Amino acid sequence: MTPFKKTILFLHRWLGFITGLVVFIVSITGCLFCFQDEIQDAFYKYRSVEPQQKAYIAPSVLKQKALALYPDGTSNYTYYYGKDRPAGVMVNSKKAGFLIVFFNPYTGEQTHVEDYAKNFFVIVEYIHLYLLLPPKIGAMIVGVSVLIFVAIMITGLVLWWPKRKSDRKRSFSIKWGAKWKRVNYDLHNVLGFYATAIAIILAITGVSMTFDWVREGIYKAGNLGKTYAAEKEVMKSDSLLKGKGVKYNVADVALPYAQQHTPDAKMFLVYTDDAASGTVGITAYNKSMHFAYSDEYSFDKYTGKLIKFLPDTKKSLGLRLNDMNYDIHVGQIAGLTGKILAFLASLICASLPITGFIIWLGKRKKPKKTRQVKHAVDRRAKHAV
Repeated sequence: MTPFKKTILFLHRWLGFITGLVVFIVSITGCLFCFQDEIQDAFYKYRSVEPQQKAYIAPSVLKQKALALYPDGTSNYTYYYGKDRPAGVMVNSKKAGFLIVFFNPYTGEQTHVEDYAKNFFVIVEYIHLYLLLPPKIGAMIVGVSVLIFVAIMITGLVLWWPKRKSDRKRSFSIKWGAKWKRVNYDLHNVLGFYATAIAIILAITGVSMTFDWVREGIYKAGNLGKTYAAEKEVMKSDSLLKGKGVKYNVADVALPYAQQHTPDAKMFLVYTDDAASGTVGITAYNKSMHFAYSDEYSFDKYTGKLIKFLPDTKKSLGLRLNDMNYDIHVGQIAGLTGKILAFLASLICASLPITGFIIWLGKRKKPKKTRQVKHAVDRRAKHAV
C-alpha cells in the first residue's frame, strides 16, 4: 500500500470511529422516516376526509376554534393539506406544548388533536435531527458528524477503487459463497460504493437544514454565485395603519386569492406574523405533503394588499433547489422510486459503521504467528529493494 493510501486508510478508519455511532443512529432513523406519510395514512383515519365541492372553512375560524381549546396557546400556522385531507392548526400551548388540531376543512368539525411529543415519527425525527439532545447541541453534533461521513465515503471510494481493469468487474459484486469475513468485507465495500452518490446527496440536503452556510452555498451554486435581492427581501406591513386598516381578517381573503391564482395547487400554508410589521403569507404547494414547487404570496395585514408574489416559475435555480431540499432528502422528489432508493441508501449507511468495525476487529485479532510472518516478508521485500 502506498504512503498516500496509508494516510487515506488512517483517516477513513479513525473518522469512522469518531462518527460511527452518530451515523448509525441518523441513518436508521432516516430509514424509519422515509415512509412516515404512507404509514400514518394507513393507520390513522383522521388524516383523510371526504372531498366536497365547497369552499374551505376560513383560516380565522379554524384558528379561533383551536385556541378555544387551548386559551393559553398561540398559533401562527394553518395548513390545508389537500382536498381529501384535513386542515391543521398548529398551537403552541404553555401547558400542553406543541400540538396540531385537525379539522374537517369543509365543515369545521374537529377530528383529532395530535401531541407532537407523543407522535412516534416526530420522536424519530427529533432523534434524526438532534439525537434527543438540546437542539443547538444535537444539531451541531449531527451536522459535523454527517459532514465527516461525506469525507469517509470519499476516502472509502479511493481505498476501494481497483487499480487493474481486470479486477473491476468482480469488485462490483458480493461473493456470497465466500467465508463470512469476505462477505462482510464485500458488504462494506461494494454496498458502500453503490450507496455513495445517493448518500452524499442525502447528507448535503441534511446538513443544509443545520448549517445556513450550506443552504446559502446551494443557493449560490445553483445561481452561479449570484444573489437575487427580490428573493431575499423580507416584506413588511405598514404598522402605521394598525387599527386603521380593513375590518375583515386578511388571511380569510388571502387564501381564496391564492387558490384562484394558483389553481393547480394541492396544499396551502397560511402564516400570520404577530409582529407589528408582520405580514400574512400564503404558500401554495404543487402536491399534498410535498414542499417543492410552490408559489409564495405576502399580504399587508392591515390593508389586505398583495405586496409580494413569487411564483415557482420565476424563482432562481438556487432558490428552487432550496425549496426541493426536504423532498430530495426523503427521496419523494422522485416519487415512490426515490423513497425506496433513499431508504436503501440510508440502510446501507447504517450498516457501514458495523461492517467496518468488524473488518477492523478481524485485523486486530490476527494470530500472532501470522503477523510475524507478514513482518518477515515485509523486511525481506525492503532488503530486496
